[in-house]
Order: sequence, then C-alpha cells, then structure tokens
Amino acid sequence: MRLPGTKPIIIVEGLTARFGTNVVFENVSFQVYKGEILVIVGESGCGKTTLLKMMIGLQSPSSGKVLFQGTDIISASGKELNNFRHNIGVLFQSSALFSSMTLKENIALPLQEYTNLDRATIDLIIKMKLGMVNLAGYENHYPSELSGGMKKRAGIARAMALDPIVLFFDELSAGLDPVTAVELDNLIIKTNEALGTTMVIVTHELESICKIAHRVIMLDTKAKGIIAEGTPLELKEKATDPRVRSFFLREAPEESSQDTYYVR
Repeated sequence: MRLPGTKPIIIVEGLTARFGTNVVFENVSFQVYKGEILVIVGESGCGKTTLLKMMIGLQSPSSGKVLFQGTDIISASGKELNNFRHNIGVLFQSSALFSSMTLKENIALPLQEYTNLDRATIDLIIKMKLGMVNLAGYENHYPSELSGGMKKRAGIARAMALDPIVLFFDELSAGLDPVTAVELDNLIIKTNEALGTTMVIVTHELESICKIAHRVIMLDTKAKGIIAEGTPLELKEKATDPRVRSFFLREAPEESSQDTYYVR
C-alpha cells in the first residue's frame, strides 16, 4: 500500500545487520512514502530498534543502503549527514531529555546547533513547539518535574524543533498508562494530518498500531527479515502466516515454513 500521489522519501536497499557471527536481519528492503506513518513491528530481538538506528545514521549496517531523498546516508559526507540530520527528528524510548536543562534549553539545542537564528526567534519557536504538544507554560520546568507522558511530549517538541521532514519514534508509548498513550496517539495523528510529516515508528502496542499506522512492516527473528507488509487491517484480516496472525489476532503462535508473506 502507498499513499495516492506520493513518492518514496526513504529507500532502504538490502540492509544487513551482523554482529560477529550473529545475523540480526539480512537483505531488508522497503520504502517510506512522503506523508505516511510507517510502523515497524515484530517480536523482541528481531532488530526493530537496530533498523531504526541504521535509518538515522547512528549505526552502520554490514551491507546495504539507506537513501534519503536520493542520498545514501550510510556513505554520506559530513556535509550531507549534517543536511540529513537537519531534516529529521528523533525520539527514543527514554525521551533523552537532558535532566540538568529546562525544557526551553532542551528544545533550543538543535536550533542553536543547526541554525543561525537569533535568541528571540528561538524563544518564539520553543513556545510554538511546546504549545503544539500541550505544554505551553512549561518552558522553565526540568524533566524531573514532569510525568512520563509529559516527558514524551516534550521529547516530541524537541524532535520537531527544526520542522523536520521525517520523524522517527522508538517505542513512543512504552511504560505509559492507557489514557496517556491514547493522548500521544492523537498527537501523532494530528501532527501528521496538520503538517504532513512523514513518520517511522517502532512499537509493539497493537492498539496504537491499528489507530495510527498507514502501513506496517513486520520483522521476524527466525526469518531474519520482513515477513509481512500492509495496512493494519490487511494484516489482521488477510494474512495467512501464523506468525503475523499471532501478532495481530493474539492467537497462539504456530510453526511455519513460510519465510515471507506480503499483503498488498
């Protein structure tokens, strides 16, 4: 499935993650289309976070390419990588806010690093981004003064500081209560619809997947790669691979000789 009238903004080609003799996944290929929310799922240890780190240039693959608007970030020069990082926002599971800094100082970091904006403009952007995630007035609060959900929203505000083309999230709802998780899902949908921001999200929360994902790819430990691709509804209703059905229908897993099953 692809969104009508869109082109790939990211192309992953033949990506392999190998650590010594341990192959996490191999020859993984897929595309991310402009304006879509792509969710990466799979059991623990299948390489979801490793794949995400390779897509943002934090980890090098054993082989393969990650093309962002035609530039391979795996072999990119310093200037090309700097341009790439200016166009993406990242939020890992821990939110990664600096505890010794206020929210204002945290969000100012990427603006100071990648722009030449004056202090007044940076302050205005900070207020706008915090307002977008319903944290207006919290500029001078420290992370320790916030709840888990508020920290995640503050992390999203920082990830959006540079108006990125693509946002990457790793286990956004992990450790949050159901009400807060729903609020974050709604924020993701609102941001995508209002700004057209492309998003790549790693999660195992089935309810969130069915609510926010335009398309899903599923990794499998034994297959060492992608075993399913499609919309949440397609994977839930049409997939025949027992591993996919086990995940989306919460059925007891069965052994399968199938290595790959695509739902189009």
